[in-house]
Amino acid sequence: MFVCVLRIEFHVPLAHSLKEKRAVVRPIVDGLHNRFRVSAAEVEFQDLWQRCAIGVAVVGSTAAHVDEVVDSCDRYVWSFPEIEVLDTTRSWL
Repeated sequence: MFVCVLRIEFHVPLAHSLKEKRAVVRPIVDGLHNRFRVSAAEVEFQDLWQRCAIGVAVVGSTAAHVDEVVDSCDRYVWSFPEIEVLDTTRSWL
């Protein structure tokens, strides 16, 4: 069993309230769940308007498959023009 955790930190420059931030973050998290069948959630900065960190957990039977899914999730988040990705971190468990 192979497990990788992806942490993506980003800035939401157009958000002026928590409601506006969640309107941007929710489609990203839901898209990760639905498109890649991974566990994803907002893990930090829930009380800040323009900053967010999402955690993504991927489990698989081969390291190559897990790595491929993590790469796809990373590209998916980078594809959103309304956010600025600040940092991505991968941790293998």
